[in-house]
Amino acid sequence: MPGKEIYQPRVPRNEREFDIRGANYCIYEWGDPGAPLLVYLHGWADTGSTFQFVVDAFSEEWHVVAPDWRGFGRSSCACTSFWFPDYLADLHALLDIFSPDGPVRLVGHSMGGNVGSLYAGTMPERVRAFVNVEGFGLPDSDPADAPGRYRAWIEAGNAAPRFSEYANLEALAYRIGKRHPAMSDTEALFVAGEWASQGADGVARLRADPRHKLPSPMLYRRAEALACCRAVTAEVLFVEGSNSDFAHRYGHAPTPLFPAAKNVAIDGAGHMPHFEAPRELAAVIEEFLLPTL
Repeated sequence: MPGKEIYQPRVPRNEREFDIRGANYCIYEWGDPGAPLLVYLHGWADTGSTFQFVVDAFSEEWHVVAPDWRGFGRSSCACTSFWFPDYLADLHALLDIFSPDGPVRLVGHSMGGNVGSLYAGTMPERVRAFVNVEGFGLPDSDPADAPGRYRAWIEAGNAAPRFSEYANLEALAYRIGKRHPAMSDTEALFVAGEWASQGADGVARLRADPRHKLPSPMLYRRAEALACCRAVTAEVLFVEGSNSDFAHRYGHAPTPLFPAAKNVAIDGAGHMPHFEAPRELAAVIEEFLLPTL
């Protein structure tokens, strides 16, 4: 953006497109394809490309692959609803492309951490090691809420949800910086350019399908998530930010998803360690994954 300083990546990335289960997937890649593979799964309303700060902080050579989930970022899907099991099936198809013959090392943040948790238990032979960053799952649902949830989903489908728009990318970067003060202005502007596109009118609009905001008709059954986690055979590292409000809301009540996992807290980071402490997160990931090579 003219006149504005923006973060300059140290490791260049490539973008590729794949048709995965009817969705047009954008996949980001960093590093030599011959290097050890690391697959990164982003969180809700984020993009795979914002893992750039962590990639730039790695001390070792990795082949990093990061999708934009269907309906987020530069990936698109002609969907009327987004179902969580689709993310698992999409991930399975993605791994068949990049690692058809062997298990992979997964890193997932927030929603991506929850997808990775379920997938690693559903297809344990496909995951060698798993780093879950702030993927706490959700509080258990009450079955009595089912009628109201179905009704809310049906009625919400009659109106078109919308994401917020911003006067320009600088305005979005300002909001990102206020929410994550540990980020530099140049980093916040980089994220703004990954999250949104700026139209001819100057307005910044998020690269995210607003139908993601529709209420889900499906109840979250924590017992099912725990059953998947118990089936995981991979080594697991759970990473949280010491200042994370997600830890308070979802983390340890009633039961963490991986009570036996190795746990690390990153001091001073909130829910977005890849924004707020990328060097520390990179070091933690590498310390855990390098012995698995």
